[in-house]
Amino acid sequence: MRIEKDFLGEKQVPEHAYWGIHTQRALENFPLSGHPVHSNLIKALALVKVSAAQANMELGYLDNDTGYAIIEAGSEIAAGKLADQFPTDALQGGAGTSTNMNVNEVIANRATELLGGGKGQYLVDPLNHVNMHQSTNDVYPTALRIAAIKMLLPLSEQIAELQDVLQQKEAEFAGILKPGRTQLQDAVPVTLGQEFSGWAQAVARDRWRIYKVEERLRQVNLGGTAAGTGINAPREYIFLVIEKLRQNTGIGLARAESLIDVTQNADVFTEVSGLLKAAAVNLNKIANDLRLLSSGPFAGFAEIRLPEKQAGSTIMPGKVNPIIPEAVNQVAFQVIAADLAITMACQNGQLEINQFLPLVTYNLLQAIDLLGKGASILAYKCVSGITVNEERCLELVEHSLITAPILMPVLGYAKTAEVVKYARREKVTVRQAVKDLGYLSSEDAEKVLDYHLMARPGSADKPLREE
Repeated sequence: MRIEKDFLGEKQVPEHAYWGIHTQRALENFPLSGHPVHSNLIKALALVKVSAAQANMELGYLDNDTGYAIIEAGSEIAAGKLADQFPTDALQGGAGTSTNMNVNEVIANRATELLGGGKGQYLVDPLNHVNMHQSTNDVYPTALRIAAIKMLLPLSEQIAELQDVLQQKEAEFAGILKPGRTQLQDAVPVTLGQEFSGWAQAVARDRWRIYKVEERLRQVNLGGTAAGTGINAPREYIFLVIEKLRQNTGIGLARAESLIDVTQNADVFTEVSGLLKAAAVNLNKIANDLRLLSSGPFAGFAEIRLPEKQAGSTIMPGKVNPIIPEAVNQVAFQVIAADLAITMACQNGQLEINQFLPLVTYNLLQAIDLLGKGASILAYKCVSGITVNEERCLELVEHSLITAPILMPVLGYAKTAEVVKYARREKVTVRQAVKDLGYLSSEDAEKVLDYHLMARPGSADKPLREE
């Protein structure tokens, strides 16, 4: 162990650790979730520190040796090195100060090593050098925006892949007629392809919304320091550091018109989370529908077959469950729950800052992760392997009353209702009922009750009606 000091006193820090006394205090103060801060936030913070060092060195506020050591150490962290040196809990008081100091200390100790010193000697100081012209209140929300942007674009691609797989199935099942259901009751004929097309269109909207929403995160408050006023940050630094950050991230970031606004308000994260929730709602709906349509396989709908992935029961041999849709359901529930936590955190900021950004970070980045993985397993472990039970679909169409509405343009509502009543009572098909009642000849019944026309627009526009 080594001894480090701050204005509160002394504390022992593990000799091997690149972190210091501020991080050590945070480890003792916040034994909460058991989950460390998301690695993408750490990488983003490291890029902010690199950018700040570049700006400060270029402007003459940091000497070259110190500046280059900070840049090299920060670049290593941004590349994923020293990942085990960021142990602070994801949930923490202090608006993210513990995370900011954890990054400051690790960079300072690694930079000190690069200059020939040992851990704890601080030839490069965490606050005076690494944190120069910065505050947690501008670097933390800036890093959160960068992390979210870098994660949202891959998420959009994963959702696009799900859309593509759904559209492939839409084409494959275009000719499979089956019962449509409203309120879980028999309704009118649809094709299985049409059902897949509905899911694909919903996912397409999600893909586009998530692709576009990252633009809302590009305005950052870096340079605003504690409250957005830029106190203790030179004017020339405020403009230059954004330019450096844009170069280092490859993202079209811009200084917010009002640094005070972006420091105070976190509504943009609520907006992003809301679109993640919308995507979760659609994934949940699709997963539910797949479980229903595959239910059985003998005592349920049994219209489709999901890929069999693992044994489903320890007491019922041979049972296989819809485990992928069930997992996606749980992903959706968690993302929706995360949205509530984000909403509560964003609305409870007070005056000049929002002190609950660690909770926003924890839930937002986790939700992006989960949604991407959920969309991928749904696409490649479930939808791509779905097959259809054509005999079952045809049987359900034949022996239900869903074909009756097609008679209305020919017979009218009242007579069609009589056909339905007769078919129920006599337990015959609609085709047979309309013949038995003498409303249509066998030839005309075949024309009107052409299953393949029933799910197409213009089904009421038939020669028989004109005659």
